Amino acid sequence: MLILPQLTTQKLLYPAAAAGHTHQQKRKRKAMRHSRLLPSLLLALLPLAANAAPDEELLGKAKGYPVGTVRNWFYDESVRVGSFSAQGEIPGVYQGKANVLAASDRPMPLTHSESEPPFRWDFNGRHMKVDDYLARQRIMGLLIIKDGVIQVERYQYDRTPAQRFLSQSMAKSIVSLAVGLALDEGKITSLDDRVDRYVPRMAGTLYGETTVRNLLRMSSGAHFEERYDGKDDLQRWGNAVVRDGVEEAAKIITQRDAPQGTLFSYASAETEVLGAVLKGATGMSLSEYLTPRLWQAIGAETSALWRADKRGLERAAGNFNATLRDYGRLGVVLANDGARPDDPEHRQVIPRDYLLDATDWHRAPEAFRPFKATSYYGYSYLFWTFPTEKRRFAMLGVYGQMIFIDPQLKLVMVQTAANATAKAGQTTLAKEADAFWRGVVGYYGRW
Repeated sequence: MLILPQLTTQKLLYPAAAAGHTHQQKRKRKAMRHSRLLPSLLLALLPLAANAAPDEELLGKAKGYPVGTVRNWFYDESVRVGSFSAQGEIPGVYQGKANVLAASDRPMPLTHSESEPPFRWDFNGRHMKVDDYLARQRIMGLLIIKDGVIQVERYQYDRTPAQRFLSQSMAKSIVSLAVGLALDEGKITSLDDRVDRYVPRMAGTLYGETTVRNLLRMSSGAHFEERYDGKDDLQRWGNAVVRDGVEEAAKIITQRDAPQGTLFSYASAETEVLGAVLKGATGMSLSEYLTPRLWQAIGAETSALWRADKRGLERAAGNFNATLRDYGRLGVVLANDGARPDDPEHRQVIPRDYLLDATDWHRAPEAFRPFKATSYYGYSYLFWTFPTEKRRFAMLGVYGQMIFIDPQLKLVMVQTAANATAKAGQTTLAKEADAFWRGVVGYYGRW
């Protein structure tokens, strides 16, 4: 496990901190340090850690965490770490290439705290801390940011801050932000427009007759099984998209189990249809459209990669690749209701009212609220909402990718993972991550 021991970090990076300065003095000094000064120092310290990460041999340590191929990158555990931190570079995925979202020439500064806060929480009768969580879970990268200051930044399995980590379905929330921007610009005239208004080739299909709003809520009513076993509708859909494109693939989804707009039913195909809607509405790929409006606007320090099919259309249900810190920057903007906190004019990057519709369960119909959409989370406009009176929300992806956001506390937690199963609830990861997040929130406020 690649851990920066807290005491060692203080002595080497911040000699005064080990000498016992006050909390106020520490906060003044940490605000003066910019995150871009730290990568080389952090990387130099990483070899000092010697603890083993969970299941590192199963995940390919002896072979240097190899990257998989077009055939095995998603399912093969022995290449999971390597593939999930280099998916953008694997040749031939979806028979296409990765579209590039260029970095900003004005990166959002992220200062770094001098030491980690002593986060503590209970799980199954055990008193836990960050080291315990990393020792138990297959976490590749962990980042906690409070008020724009990095409180925790850890990497395991020889991963580094320079690597781009695979979003999995966290990308769906990015697609939602694209819809909000297109709506704000008038390129999409209404969320209640049908898909076939923007994608005429889908006319006469179930998805073509579904509204944009109902796709955002995963409520087309379509029968769609998503089990991540290579034998489900997700696989059938994916094969059709690679072979014929999204517009033609829409023809294979023909059965509605419920009237649209009445029931949440998770189906990744619906986000890929939204990718086609955005292409039709804007005349641009998602990457082209979002580069200046989102990725550069949030102050991303590193370019992102989004895997596309052979026609150049992004596989919008996942397949976004970015560094841990840039995911954190996106989280910071979301925590600030769609604005950059370092912008003196506090201009909106993301339309605020749309973002509130997407992340406040109070604004959602009953069927999409927590304990209704699922047994825990609510779901609204491709974001997951926590069952708390205060607004808290998440971006989630299979195998344990998570971004948790608390706007009131200006608090963000990002993790990238290589869980043993696609669904985090099938291992202890989902419950442990939730307990961890509650502990972090509880350190700064009240759950």
